[in-house]
Amino acid sequence: MAITELKDLTEKRILEEARNTAGLSDFGDLWFLEPMNKLLESIHKDANLSAAGIAGQSARMNSGLVSRLRMTDTIKRNPEILDEEITVAGVICGLPRTGSTLFHRLLSKAPGFNSIKWFETQFYAPFPGEERGKPVARREAAMKVMDGYVQAGMMTVHPFAIDEPDEEIIIMDQFFVGTMPESAMYVPDYAEWLGTFDHSKAYQDLKTVLKFLQWYDVSRAGKRWVLKTPGHLPTLDSLMTTFPETVLISTHRDPLSTVPSYCSFIMAVYKMVGENVDEVKIGRFTEKRWAGFLSRYEAARQRIGVHRFIDVKYEDIVKNPIEQARPVLERLGIGMTPEVEVHMKEWLAENSRDKRAAHHYTLEQFGLTEAELEKDFKAYRERFIL
Repeated sequence: MAITELKDLTEKRILEEARNTAGLSDFGDLWFLEPMNKLLESIHKDANLSAAGIAGQSARMNSGLVSRLRMTDTIKRNPEILDEEITVAGVICGLPRTGSTLFHRLLSKAPGFNSIKWFETQFYAPFPGEERGKPVARREAAMKVMDGYVQAGMMTVHPFAIDEPDEEIIIMDQFFVGTMPESAMYVPDYAEWLGTFDHSKAYQDLKTVLKFLQWYDVSRAGKRWVLKTPGHLPTLDSLMTTFPETVLISTHRDPLSTVPSYCSFIMAVYKMVGENVDEVKIGRFTEKRWAGFLSRYEAARQRIGVHRFIDVKYEDIVKNPIEQARPVLERLGIGMTPEVEVHMKEWLAENSRDKRAAHHYTLEQFGLTEAELEKDFKAYRERFIL
């Protein structure tokens, strides 16, 4: 039964609902309970969710925990899953709204690469009775989720597609870590606490999910993964410890453009789940968060070594994405053959930006000014933009 009252949004009730839904009881390592409870505390204190928002959060948490239960059960019955060798060739990581979705999907068209499909981010574990390699019911369930986004007008700001690559942060969110909660509701205490949390187990769980996805679909055998999410910016050390073989592909665009665009994107979600949404408060909070994330990114970049990074500018992606993909593919060990280039051009023609409605926003509606952004992002803009 869905939880509709805030008082019932508790660890005990949520875990109980997940066990009942799945008909299973073993969550595996319970490390996730700490971030889960920090998030719940922050929701109760500050999120100001509507009745629909409470039900939505309940359903989201239930879905993620049910997937965890099913994954744990699947591995018990198929322990060879953990023997899968995972290689992450590259991870695209930059500010939101920097062309990373387009670039990720473009690179994923090259042979030899795996990526996580959108329906898999929603339901990464098999449904009961699901035959290996035939996720029919999962795709149908994900389509219903996508229909809700489409009806809410989200397609104007993010091109959802059921079988296209999408962000692993959606899966990590189901472990109760990452930047997704604050992109949907006002949870400042949780967000601040998360900056002190060791993300290593979350990344190990992500690796386990990749092992399952690779085992489940035999066509993925022998291929390397290409991942993407801005949510890695504050946790690059944990990412690189888990996937030390990877190359980090940084997409860059002026924060004076990306920040208000991202604020507009998340505001659409806030208004779906919250009451009396304060665009100025949330906009200013979000701007400071991403400025802080970039500071952590730049410090980690120095520790990791700049030779592990490839820098790509948004304007260059928009102008000629294939020419930007060419050297990246070569760095990742795949040449740009004529066949790959034709396939990429066909995909670009089918997915051009002008096929989606315009996305309108201003700095002022979020209580932001150019001067403030220039100050907060000064070091980043001087290094990568100006």
